[in-house]
Amino acid sequence: MSPGNERTKLVVVGQGYVGLPLALRAAEVGFDVVGFDLDADRIKRLADGDSYIEDITDERLARALASGRFEPTDDLVRLAGFDVAVIDVPTPLHDGAPNLSYVEAAASTIAPHLRHGGTVVLESTSYPGTTEELVAPLLEEGSGLVAGSEFHLGYSPERIDPGNPTWSLETTPKVVSGIDEASLHAVRGFYDRIVDRTVPVSGTREAELTKLLENTFRHVNIALVNELAMFAAELDIDVWEAIDAASTKPFGYLRFTPGPGVGGHCLPIDPSYLSWKVRRSLGQPFRFVELANDVNEHMPDYVVRRLMLGFNRRGLAVNGSRILLLGLAYKRNTGDAREAPGTAIAQSLAALGAEVRVVDPHLAGDSLPYPLVELTADELAAADATVIITDHDSFDYDLVRTHAAYVFDTRNRLDGPTVERL
Repeated sequence: MSPGNERTKLVVVGQGYVGLPLALRAAEVGFDVVGFDLDADRIKRLADGDSYIEDITDERLARALASGRFEPTDDLVRLAGFDVAVIDVPTPLHDGAPNLSYVEAAASTIAPHLRHGGTVVLESTSYPGTTEELVAPLLEEGSGLVAGSEFHLGYSPERIDPGNPTWSLETTPKVVSGIDEASLHAVRGFYDRIVDRTVPVSGTREAELTKLLENTFRHVNIALVNELAMFAAELDIDVWEAIDAASTKPFGYLRFTPGPGVGGHCLPIDPSYLSWKVRRSLGQPFRFVELANDVNEHMPDYVVRRLMLGFNRRGLAVNGSRILLLGLAYKRNTGDAREAPGTAIAQSLAALGAEVRVVDPHLAGDSLPYPLVELTADELAAADATVIITDHDSFDYDLVRTHAAYVFDTRNRLDGPTVERL
């Protein structure tokens, strides 16, 4: 059965921030979807209609379950008979090198169930060559079939942006590729049913590089403004005013703003995949990536130093102080705390002897090693410093301005005599 037929069985391996939205969207447009994940707790929550991803409401999940077209499972038997399989598993770093063990396991898991004419797509971010050099041989070994001539294989980089109210999975253009023309046709045919627009490229390496280029571009530009913010503070220049002024230029400039560091799965990790590939294949450093890594990785340290200086000016010490952190997720209006710079800041402050308390309505208290409290006048007044790390829109910033004795704002949300900005 081809991906264009009405009753197509889709397996999505990995039910996280990328896999679950894809699985539900596919069920909504008519695929019979198996959402596979080895995390038994995830599967149970999904089966109970309990979404653990903020962009996916319980109501939407319930509708997918009620339709009979979405089946969350950790049962390998349920993978049998698929027409299309999409791999959406993590690709972390280990000691600075890509860790593709999850991709390898996913490919090996679905390979015995791969049938003649089936289609497999990798969406997990990785270095150019992963689809052809790693995934294809694993699928061929486990299935006894030949990639290209007997089954279709492609790569399509995920572009999920958690918390984005404008661009969703279906409205964001989807880059698609295949290891040959037939594979590209099959992969594009699948995604044409999922998203509004597909963007074909000539090969999987180009598609893999596309994803790394997108995130490396952001990573490098964020590092630029982060370093600029540090120098501007030393020079007593308002970097935020300069950024606002530069942003009025209607051509040749894109707005990036400084912050306490980068987080999520993409920016702290993806550019390093590209740097690793260049060094391994060509024996040369990717200097822009390595410099950006150095700047962005040390922004939490810089925030702590600025706080210490602010305490010194007030005749206080961080040791024994009470510090209230506003926002610990890596991104505004989400509960995604993967690689969040706020975690590093909290750990450093606690190591210096501070009592750290956190306000973040998007996070659950049992997931934090620090007390999760409400944003109240009493909580603000009791803190020696309030640090805005993640500027969720739900925060009452007027309350902060009125009751906080000292605010260190890493996101430029406040002004006033008690506010110090990054």
